[in-house]
Amino acid sequence: MIRQEIEHQLLNLSLSDKAEIVQSLTKTLSMGAKGITKTPGVCGGEACITGTRITVWLLVEAQQLGISEAQLLQDYSNLTAADLVNAWAYAAAYPEEITEAIRANNEVA
Repeated sequence: MIRQEIEHQLLNLSLSDKAEIVQSLTKTLSMGAKGITKTPGVCGGEACITGTRITVWLLVEAQQLGISEAQLLQDYSNLTAADLVNAWAYAAAYPEEITEAIRANNEVA
Protein backbone atom coordinates (compact mmCIF):
# COMPACT_ATOMS: atom_id res chain seq x y z
CA MET A 1 0.00 0.00 0.00
CA ILE A 2 1.39 3.37 -0.96
CA ARG A 3 1.34 6.49 1.18
CA GLN A 4 -1.44 8.18 -0.81
CA GLU A 5 -3.72 5.17 -0.34
CA ILE A 6 -3.09 5.14 3.39
CA GLU A 7 -3.70 8.88 3.61
CA HIS A 8 -6.98 8.52 1.71
CA GLN A 9 -8.13 5.75 4.05
CA LEU A 10 -7.15 7.76 7.13
CA LEU A 11 -9.07 10.80 5.95
CA ASN A 12 -12.21 8.69 5.65
CA LEU A 13 -12.04 7.42 9.24
CA SER A 14 -14.20 8.75 12.05
CA LEU A 15 -12.71 11.37 14.35
CA SER A 16 -12.42 8.88 17.22
CA ASP A 17 -10.65 6.33 15.00
CA LYS A 18 -8.24 9.03 13.82
CA ALA A 19 -7.52 9.98 17.43
CA GLU A 20 -6.79 6.36 18.36
CA ILE A 21 -4.40 6.00 15.42
CA VAL A 22 -2.60 9.23 16.32
CA GLN A 23 -2.19 8.05 19.92
CA SER A 24 -0.87 4.69 18.73
CA LEU A 25 1.57 6.32 16.31
CA THR A 26 2.75 8.78 18.95
CA LYS A 27 3.51 5.93 21.35
CA THR A 28 5.35 4.02 18.63
CA LEU A 29 7.40 7.05 17.62
CA SER A 30 8.28 8.00 21.18
CA MET A 31 9.43 4.55 22.23
CA GLY A 32 13.11 4.91 22.83
CA ALA A 33 12.83 8.56 21.87
CA LYS A 34 14.82 8.02 18.69
CA GLY A 35 16.69 11.10 17.67
CA ILE A 36 16.39 12.68 21.11
CA THR A 37 19.22 12.66 23.64
CA LYS A 38 19.76 13.98 27.14
CA THR A 39 23.41 14.58 27.95
CA PRO A 40 24.55 15.89 31.33
CA GLY A 41 26.34 19.21 30.86
CA VAL A 42 24.79 19.88 27.44
CA CYS A 43 21.90 22.36 27.49
CA GLY A 44 21.41 21.68 31.18
CA GLY A 45 20.73 18.01 30.49
CA GLU A 46 17.50 18.89 28.64
CA ALA A 47 16.18 16.69 25.85
CA CYS A 48 17.79 17.76 22.56
CA ILE A 49 17.72 16.72 18.94
CA THR A 50 20.56 14.21 18.68
CA GLY A 51 23.80 15.80 17.54
CA THR A 52 22.60 19.34 18.19
CA ARG A 53 22.00 21.75 21.03
CA ILE A 54 18.43 22.34 19.90
CA THR A 55 16.16 21.50 22.82
CA VAL A 56 12.77 19.88 22.43
CA TRP A 57 11.19 22.46 24.72
CA LEU A 58 12.49 25.29 22.50
CA LEU A 59 10.83 23.74 19.44
CA VAL A 60 7.59 23.15 21.36
CA GLU A 61 7.55 26.71 22.64
CA ALA A 62 8.20 28.03 19.13
CA GLN A 63 5.27 25.97 17.86
CA GLN A 64 3.07 27.32 20.67
CA LEU A 65 4.04 30.84 19.60
CA GLY A 66 2.80 30.10 16.09
CA ILE A 67 6.06 29.38 14.32
CA SER A 68 5.42 26.85 11.57
CA GLU A 69 7.40 23.68 10.98
CA ALA A 70 8.53 25.11 7.65
CA GLN A 71 9.92 28.18 9.42
CA LEU A 72 11.67 26.02 12.03
CA LEU A 73 13.30 23.97 9.28
CA GLN A 74 14.39 27.17 7.58
CA ASP A 75 15.68 28.76 10.80
CA TYR A 76 17.56 25.64 11.89
CA SER A 77 19.15 24.39 8.69
CA ASN A 78 20.53 21.25 10.35
CA LEU A 79 17.03 20.15 11.45
CA THR A 80 15.06 17.64 9.39
CA ALA A 81 11.37 16.92 9.23
CA ALA A 82 12.12 13.62 11.01
CA ASP A 83 13.75 15.60 13.84
CA LEU A 84 10.52 17.55 14.29
CA VAL A 85 8.45 14.36 14.30
CA ASN A 86 10.75 12.99 17.00
CA ALA A 87 10.52 16.22 18.99
CA TRP A 88 6.71 16.27 18.86
CA ALA A 89 6.56 12.60 19.83
CA TYR A 90 8.91 13.18 22.76
CA ALA A 91 6.89 16.20 23.88
CA ALA A 92 3.69 14.16 23.69
CA ALA A 93 5.26 11.38 25.74
CA TYR A 94 6.70 13.74 28.40
CA PRO A 95 4.42 16.79 28.52
CA GLU A 96 5.17 17.69 32.15
CA GLU A 97 8.93 17.71 31.48
CA ILE A 98 8.52 20.02 28.48
CA THR A 99 6.08 22.34 30.26
CA GLU A 100 8.45 22.64 33.22
CA ALA A 101 11.43 23.33 30.96
CA ILE A 102 9.52 26.10 29.16
CA ARG A 103 8.40 27.59 32.49
CA ALA A 104 11.93 27.45 33.93
CA ASN A 105 13.42 29.09 30.87
CA ASN A 106 10.86 31.89 30.91
CA GLU A 107 11.58 32.59 34.59
CA VAL A 108 15.27 33.06 33.82
CA ALA A 109 14.58 35.50 31.00
